[in-house]
Amino acid sequence: MNARLAGYLLFAIIIAAIMGVFVGWYFADFSNQIDWLGELFLNALKMTIIPLIIASVISGIGALGDVRRLGKFGGLTVTYYFMTTAIAVLIGLVVVNLIQPGAGIPQSAAATPEHILEKQGTGVGDIFLSMISPNLVASASDMQLLPLIVFAILFAMALTTIGDRAKAVFSFFDGVNEAMMKLVTWIMVFAPIGIFALIASRLGQAGGGEAFFAEIRAVGLYVVSVIAGLAIHFCLLLGLLFAMTGRSFDYLVSMGRALITAFGTASSSSTLPLTMECARESGVDDRSVKFVLPLGSTVNMDGTALYEAVAVLFIAQAYGIDLTTTQQIIVFITATLAAIGAAGIPEAGLVTMVIVLSAVGLPLDGIALLLAVDWFLDRFRTVTNVWGDSVGAAVLEKVAINSQHKKGAL
Repeated sequence: MNARLAGYLLFAIIIAAIMGVFVGWYFADFSNQIDWLGELFLNALKMTIIPLIIASVISGIGALGDVRRLGKFGGLTVTYYFMTTAIAVLIGLVVVNLIQPGAGIPQSAAATPEHILEKQGTGVGDIFLSMISPNLVASASDMQLLPLIVFAILFAMALTTIGDRAKAVFSFFDGVNEAMMKLVTWIMVFAPIGIFALIASRLGQAGGGEAFFAEIRAVGLYVVSVIAGLAIHFCLLLGLLFAMTGRSFDYLVSMGRALITAFGTASSSSTLPLTMECARESGVDDRSVKFVLPLGSTVNMDGTALYEAVAVLFIAQAYGIDLTTTQQIIVFITATLAAIGAAGIPEAGLVTMVIVLSAVGLPLDGIALLLAVDWFLDRFRTVTNVWGDSVGAAVLEKVAINSQHKKGAL
């Protein structure tokens, strides 16, 4: 997409998001009638995810050329993502301990959704089991991206070992990747309509502006705690890491379409095709775009991890349970690991929160306290997730690809 069209599209998406808030706030009934437009746009993005992820990961590894280089680059990527996620959880714990948002909050009479209760008994070991799927078709159908990425990495690694016979296969996936990126460009022409409908309809489902404001007011300090933690992580940690790349502020502007789309869809996976397109247009090395971003959309959930830490301590405070330092360390470890297994879909954080709550013996019924505002906070943590992926691609390009290129290793 050329720079002029990208600029017009960014402006149109911003206006659409603002109009979505206005219409959803004041015209709830009308907003509920246009939700299908948002779903149509979201489904169009989702249909590109599976082929794009598989093709981009295989193509990206093919560009690295040697399985040994992949090992080093992959190790740096996973280490980077693990560290930023762990820091995000630490920020969340500090903020929630300082603000104490759950103190004096009345317990909710709302029921915890069945799909969350079904996750009782889920443990950290299940996260590692989820990395390998016995049925890739079923995983694709359920949008379980982690096992697909693991398979794509292993498949591409195998290809690098068979010599010239792999060239045709890599060439095929290069072509698929290019075609999918072109398809994403076409879909994004309709982004303003889709994002307008998504935001308006979600506010409409909440009952309009007054009903939504009442929900926010009921757990105001909790909302403040989550957004404050996300802002600190977004601006300070990710801002510092971004400054280390030497890139200008234009990179954040270039990623604007992806960030606003992330806010509208509340899904880092659905936003992935656009995140890759924006990073590519910003000049990030293709090898980083094709490998780091798909992996990040699955395992790099900084916003989700921070949110889970805040939410778990909020529930403990609401129930009058004082978690010890040891228990908070357990929250730190399990929230970090659980975020890695969180699917990049709306409200996935609520599902993986079961793991964290169970680890410290807190009641799952406490999740009902969060339901009224979770859809709203989900958008902020998704934006943080997508920006974290984008910064990661730029950081790893500079640290791994550019430095190794100078040495002649890539």
